[in-house]
Amino acid sequence: MEINFKFADSSDTETLIQFIQEFYEYEGLKYDETIIRAALAGILKDGSLGRVWLIQQDNQAVGYIVLTFGYSLEYRGRDAMIDEFYIRETYRGQGVGKKTIQFIENVCQDLGIQAVHLEVERENQKAQNLYRQAGFTDKNRYFLTKWIIP
Repeated sequence: MEINFKFADSSDTETLIQFIQEFYEYEGLKYDETIIRAALAGILKDGSLGRVWLIQQDNQAVGYIVLTFGYSLEYRGRDAMIDEFYIRETYRGQGVGKKTIQFIENVCQDLGIQAVHLEVERENQKAQNLYRQAGFTDKNRYFLTKWIIP
């Protein structure tokens, strides 16, 4: 089993849209394809916002990961957020997630990113276990959100 990561571009939009829809259904998130397409086009076009990769097993896409960029005094400069991370269910539990996290850590080091963050549902114990094994820690804070544009 060979895992590799394809840097996504606009030619991957339809594949990404399919994965994003599956991820939103799995997580119970509101899915509006028009809004998602616009946001996806933005990050695919402007590398200063972040990066998107297709996760491939034996050169077949099995998921995707989105890394977005930020800056934080607390985290000593440039930081990043794993904004979305999805692997199709039939490929979970086979080390794909662990290899993807390792890949992202290497990318962050190469880009001078000091810290990487992620968000996980409180009920998703499998994902929490993966992230904790990879060295992510709970900062004992709440991640709060306020929509500025509805």
